[in-house]
Order: sequence, then structure tokens, then C-alpha cells
Amino acid sequence: MIEIEVQNETHQTQERLRFASVPRIGEGIRLREPDGCWASYDVLDVWYQKAEFGDVWMPYLHVCMTPSEQPAAADPIAPPAYSPFGEPAPARLRSPVWGEEEVPPFTG
Repeated sequence: MIEIEVQNETHQTQERLRFASVPRIGEGIRLREPDGCWASYDVLDVWYQKAEFGDVWMPYLHVCMTPSEQPAAADPIAPPAYSPFGEPAPARLRSPVWGEEEVPPFTG
């Protein structure tokens, strides 16, 4: 087993994981997300650095979540379902219906 430091660009984290072989650039690997689910990641870069001990070169991976695995961006217009105090949000705070848009008043 080879211990490799994996630098995750998607979550800005670093972990040491064990692999049977060093993945190549462009290969996909499966990693566990912070929420416990598995997701696909693409290997962006592989490099080696000399270890602090002896004449040993340690592999490093730079990965990013596969685009098809990335969750859709949250709707920036939609308000939170609950207030910071844990109460349901008022009904007046809602996202616009299809075709509805906010138009600034004309002041002329």
C-alpha cells in the first residue's frame, strides 16, 4: 500500500489515503464526501516530493470533483426555509414563480 496525500480542490481539504497504485492524471477516483456519500473525482495533478526522512519520494494528488457529480448551485433568490431561530420562514419570503420577475418602480 502507498500512502498518498490527496489535496481536494472542491472542499479545500488535505487527507492521507492509502492506494494500491498511484493514480495517473486524468483518471477518476472515488472519495467519501464530508456528508458520508461517495463521489467521483478527477486527478488533476500528480507530483512527488522528497520526504523528510531518508531518500524517499512521497506522491501527492491534486483532485477536483467530476463535473457531472457536482450538485446544482443553490438558487440565490430562494430564501431559507427556516429563520436562524429555527422558526419557519414567513410566507411572503418566497422564490419567484416561472415567468415572474421583480421590476424596479419607475421614478421619473
